[in-house]
Amino acid sequence: MVTVYDRTDLIERAVNNLGFKLLEEFLVVGLVCIIFLFHVRSSLVAIISLPVGILTAITVMYWQGINANIMSLGGIAIAIGAMIDGAIVMIENMHKHMERTPLTDENRWEIVAKSAAEVGPALFFALLIITVSFVPVFALEAQEGRMFAPLAFTKTYAMAASAALSVTLIPVLMGYFIRGKVLPEHKNPINRVLVGVYMPVLKLVLRFPLSTVLVALLVLVIGLWPATKLGSEFIPALDEGDLMYMPTTYPGISIGKARQLLQQTNKLIATVPEVETSFGKVGRADTATDPAPLTMIETFIQLKPRDQWREGMTTDKLKEELNTLIQFPGVTNAWVMPIITRIDMLATGIKTPVGIKIAGPDLTTIQEVGKRLETILADVPGTASVYSERVAGGRYVKVDINRERAARYGLNIADVQQVVASAVGGINVSRTIEGLERYPINLRYPEDYRDSPEKLKQLPIVTATGQRIALADVADIRVEDGPPGIKSENARLNGWTFVDIEGVDVGTYVEQAMAVVQTELDLPAGYSVAWSGQYEYMLRAKEKLTYVVPLTLAIIILLLFLNFKSFAEVGIIMGTLPFAMVGAVWLMYLLGYNFSVAVGVGFIALAGVAVEIGVIMLVYLNQSYRAMLETCKEKGLEPRRETLRHAVLHGAGMRVRPVMMTATAIIGGLVPIMIGTGTGSEVMSRIAAPMIGGMISAVILALLVIPVLFYLWRRSALSN
Repeated sequence: MVTVYDRTDLIERAVNNLGFKLLEEFLVVGLVCIIFLFHVRSSLVAIISLPVGILTAITVMYWQGINANIMSLGGIAIAIGAMIDGAIVMIENMHKHMERTPLTDENRWEIVAKSAAEVGPALFFALLIITVSFVPVFALEAQEGRMFAPLAFTKTYAMAASAALSVTLIPVLMGYFIRGKVLPEHKNPINRVLVGVYMPVLKLVLRFPLSTVLVALLVLVIGLWPATKLGSEFIPALDEGDLMYMPTTYPGISIGKARQLLQQTNKLIATVPEVETSFGKVGRADTATDPAPLTMIETFIQLKPRDQWREGMTTDKLKEELNTLIQFPGVTNAWVMPIITRIDMLATGIKTPVGIKIAGPDLTTIQEVGKRLETILADVPGTASVYSERVAGGRYVKVDINRERAARYGLNIADVQQVVASAVGGINVSRTIEGLERYPINLRYPEDYRDSPEKLKQLPIVTATGQRIALADVADIRVEDGPPGIKSENARLNGWTFVDIEGVDVGTYVEQAMAVVQTELDLPAGYSVAWSGQYEYMLRAKEKLTYVVPLTLAIIILLLFLNFKSFAEVGIIMGTLPFAMVGAVWLMYLLGYNFSVAVGVGFIALAGVAVEIGVIMLVYLNQSYRAMLETCKEKGLEPRRETLRHAVLHGAGMRVRPVMMTATAIIGGLVPIMIGTGTGSEVMSRIAAPMIGGMISAVILALLVIPVLFYLWRRSALSN
C-alpha cells in the first residue's frame, strides 16, 4: 500500500508553528514588562497571570470540544498582548502610589486596594469591550463562519478570563509579589526618554488645540487614501505543502487517450526535483458522489520537505515550472491546493478561483457563449488560463433501429436492443463466490468486435427462424454530437467557464473582467451569466460584514457609556477608531495585503484594543482633572484654563508609561505572528497586520489628540 496523499504532516506543521509563535509572544510580552517596569518581582505578577488566562481558555476549549488547529490557537495568539494589559496598568499604578507612600507591612494591602480601585473598574470594562466586541464574528456564516468560529471562541474565552483575573487574581498577586526597592518612575531610563520626547510635543499641541484637531482631520482624510488601492479576496491562499494538478480536456477523449495523457503527465511531474510522489486518476468511481467526467484529470502531487528544495524555489515558482513543463494540445492546466479545491468544488462546483455560470434554455447556444467568453477573458490582465465546458461537445454512437426492416425478420425493438446491450455492455450470466467475496461473471463480445461503428454494424443477430443477419440490416449506426453531461441550477441548463488567475487578487480581476464582458459579450435573449467560485464567497462575506462591523461599534459604544456615563467621553474615545484605521490601512498597503475575511476579523479585533488605549488615557486625564478641582476647592480658587492645561499635561505626560506599555505589549505580542512564515501564517498575518498598524496610529492619537479633545471639552466650562 502506497500513500498518495496525507494531511497529517500539514496538520502537525500548522499546530507546531502556532505553538512556537505562542512561546515567542510569551517571551516578547514578558520582556516588555521587565523593560518598562524595571522590577522583576512586579513583572512576575503580569507574567504569571498570562498562563493562567491561557489555561482557562484551553480548559473551556476542551469542555466545548474544540481541538487544537490554526484558528483555535490563533485566537489565543492574537489575544496574548491584550490579555496582559490589565496587569501591567494596575502594577504601574501601584508603583505610582508606592512613590508617594512608602510600602510597609501595615499599609501594603491598603495601597493595593486603593491603587486597584482607581483603575480596576475602567480596565475591567476595557477588557470586557475587547471581549464582547469580537462577538459579531460569530455572525459569519457558511465556510467563513466555520473557519473563524474557533478563533472567535478562543479569543473570547482568553479575554474574558483576562478581564476576570484583572479584578480578582492580579490585586492578590500584587500584594504578595510587589515588595522591595521599586525604581521611581522619574529614574526609570525608559520612562525618562518617553517623557523627554513626549512632553515638549504635548505642550505644543495644547498651545494650539484647534490647529491640532484640524491637522488630525487632514491626516485622517489623507491617511485613508491607500484604502482605494487595496485589492480584495475571500481568504488568503493557504500553502498546504502539496499540490493538485487538475487539467481539463475537450469532451470526446477516449479512455485509451485519457490513460496515455495521465501517464505522460505523471512522468513529467515526477521529473521535478521537489516532487516526492505523483499519483493521478481519470474517470470516476461507480457512485453518484463522484460525478467527475472523463475530461477531468486529478493528480495529487506530494512535495518534499522545504529543506530539500532547490535554493530560491517557492511554491509559485514551482507552479510556473510545472506549467511550462506540461503543455499538451487541447489540455488546459490548473495547479491548485488539494483541500481548498475540494471545498470549493463541493460548495459551488468551480475548481478555479473564478468561475462563470452561463444559464439558458439551449445547450448549443450556452456552448457558443462559453467559447466567446474564452476569447474575451484570455486578454484580461491576470488570466492564467480560461476554459469553457463543451456542454454540447460529446460524441455518441447512435443505434437507430428501423422498425420496418426489423419486422421483416420477425424482430421487435426489444430483441435488437437486447443484442446490442449484451454484445457491447455485457450481461451477467453467473456469480463467483470466493470466501466472503462475491463477484459477477459478465459475458460480452471481445473488444475487437465492438470498437468502432463499422464493427458494430457487423454484429451478428440470429432471428427466431434461425436466420443470421448483421445489425446493419435492421438499424442505422452513426456517431452523433450531444451533451457529455447536463448541469442545471435554479431549473435552468448551465455551462461553466473556469478561470485561473495569477498576479492579481480575485476582487480586482473580477471587476476588470466584468467590465470587459459587459462591453464585448452580446448575450442572446433568455441567457444570463453569473460570477462564481471564491468571488461568490467574497460577496457573501462582504455583505455580512456590512452589518457585523456596525454591530461591533454599537456594542462598544454601549459598554463605554455604561462605564463613563457621558456621551462626550464616549465620543472622544470612539475618535480613536478612525485613526486606528489609518495605521491599519497603511500597513496593509505597504505589505501588499488584500482585503479579505481574515483582514475584516483583524479590524474587528482592532476596534476593541484601540478603544482600550483611549480608555486608559481618559482614566488618567479624569484623575488629574478631579485632583485639580479638589486642589482649587481647598485653596478657594476658581479653576481657570491655564490650570486645566497644567492638569492635562500632568495627567497625560506623567502617565505616558502605562499607555506605551499597553500598546507595546499588544504590538510586540502580534509581531511574531505578522512576520511568521510557517504553515498557517498566510491567514494569521492578515489578522495581525491591521491590529499592529492600527495600534501604532491609535497610540499617537491617544497621546496627542485625546488630551487636546479633553482640554477643549473641559475648558468650555471654565473662564479665561
